[in-house]
Amino acid sequence: MSTSKITEVILGVDTHLDIHVGVLINVNGQLLGTLAVETQVSGYLKLLAWAKSFGLFQRAGVEGTGTYGAGLAQVLRDHDIAVFEVNRPDRTKRRLEGKSVPTDAETAARLVLSGSATAVAKTRSGAAEAMREISVVRRSAVKAKTQAINQIRSLLVSAPQEIREQLWDTKPAECVGNCLHLGSLGSAPFLAVLATSLRLLARRWTALAAELKELDDMLESDSAVRTSSS
Repeated sequence: MSTSKITEVILGVDTHLDIHVGVLINVNGQLLGTLAVETQVSGYLKLLAWAKSFGLFQRAGVEGTGTYGAGLAQVLRDHDIAVFEVNRPDRTKRRLEGKSVPTDAETAARLVLSGSATAVAKTRSGAAEAMREISVVRRSAVKAKTQAINQIRSLLVSAPQEIREQLWDTKPAECVGNCLHLGSLGSAPFLAVLATSLRLLARRWTALAAELKELDDMLESDSAVRTSSS
């Protein structure tokens, strides 16, 4: 059958953590159907096959292509479907105004149909995306490492004077080193707990320092690759 006789259909998808809801319309704006699928490759392929069963499927509007909708967007692109990023609606405002509006998925499809959704979803496989993901992990590691040394110092501030003088150092690495292989601080129960807490926090700080070194090496390597290829 000639594709010229097949009606084009447009998919709109409301994405969530566990379930995606797809709505299909044709180029005349007629609502054709709704399908909910699980957020797995099998679910994405089911949604793809379902959309194709209605006609010529070439365009889709997907919410959150950089988050919940990333997996679906990639599968659709792999099957030569043009994927457009659709901004999530302000659902709180919509509820407060008491509006009766189409579902978010239908809205996504209609935005593609009207030409309002023009931002093509970016792929997540390039060097820039890799560096972004490394940077996200690095920020959380830096935060956790800072928290660890702050907690060590907080414990030392309230520790007995002789223990504080023994272990305190203004340089984080030196302070951590003093606590890392700490032995007994005394027979009192609170001193045993203090020693264990300081050792554990020191181990955490050390592990995070090693993690940051690995992440920095990855960033440097990716940056060098991008520079050489530009």
